[in-house]
Amino acid sequence: MTRIAIDAMGGDHAPDEIVKGALWAVFDYGFAIDFVGKEDEIQRVINDVKQNGIRTNNINAPKGRIRIDVSKLDIKITPASEVIEMGEAPGQAIRKKKDSSIVVAVKAVATGSSQAVVAAGSTGAAMASSLFGLGRLPGIERPAIATTLPTMKKPVILIDSGANSNCTPEMLYQFAIMGSAFSKNVLGSENPRIGVLNIGEEAGKGNELAQAAHKMLEENKDGLNFIGNVEGKEIFLGDCDVVVCDGFVGNVALKSIEGASSMLFKMIMQEFKRDPISMVIGLLAKSAMKRIFKRVNYEEFGGALLLGVKGITVISHGRSMAYAIKNAVRVAKEAVESEVNKKISEFYEG
Repeated sequence: MTRIAIDAMGGDHAPDEIVKGALWAVFDYGFAIDFVGKEDEIQRVINDVKQNGIRTNNINAPKGRIRIDVSKLDIKITPASEVIEMGEAPGQAIRKKKDSSIVVAVKAVATGSSQAVVAAGSTGAAMASSLFGLGRLPGIERPAIATTLPTMKKPVILIDSGANSNCTPEMLYQFAIMGSAFSKNVLGSENPRIGVLNIGEEAGKGNELAQAAHKMLEENKDGLNFIGNVEGKEIFLGDCDVVVCDGFVGNVALKSIEGASSMLFKMIMQEFKRDPISMVIGLLAKSAMKRIFKRVNYEEFGGALLLGVKGITVISHGRSMAYAIKNAVRVAKEAVESEVNKKISEFYEG
């Protein structure tokens, strides 16, 4: 049975929301779990769920409490006495805090006792621990974060969304390979269309990196469905399945998208409360707004896969609540079962 290691101490709402979300995922999807962290705190949350269930307040989740028979779940707790905080330098922290929850969780994957790790704490610590603890896949220079975004049609992969600020054209080419494998084997895209994020559609547009990456992908299409450059405004049209860029551009794009969507929904809600007529319209539109929010809510996707390491690492948002963690664990399970790393390696072997 697949076992997934959970960094129970990472994230703004750890360990409570982390443990609850993971238990919820095990209950719904059926696999084994290894909670890594401070044993007494983890056990406290497990006991609370056993007695009181999980209270849900997410718009996309069932209302009320979800009752879980914890005694029937395959749960393991691995003690870890230290926690890497958000402000710590990742490289130094994983060397100094060898008994930190993220380091121990990644070690569980490295030794084979777990098949994946899910972490909502420091992104840098999760990346560094995975890189040094698991190593890189053959042919991959640097791992990259693949973030799933909603579009008008079906989800699109943005890669890299924050792991590598300085990239070479070869690295972007590798990101395209990894993103295509993820889109095909986890999201079900038959022949993923790949585009380079740029300021224009023409091959000569953009900086030297974008131009060189475009040329490399154009000249080495075997096994890749490269469609050319993609502008930022086209990401959400659904005409591309994998959008490739360096981690600096990708992270700026991702944070801009998060901020813009949050502002838009707040503005809409403010307008619905502005006057009596608007309030009536708001009530009539409530069900439609819920459906739209479900389609764009980051919690539906749960977490981003760190591609390129010899193991499955899913990095969840630091503010993740139980529903987001549940979906992050689901992503990890799907990545394990689809053997996405094997598919990436086969591209180079083939």
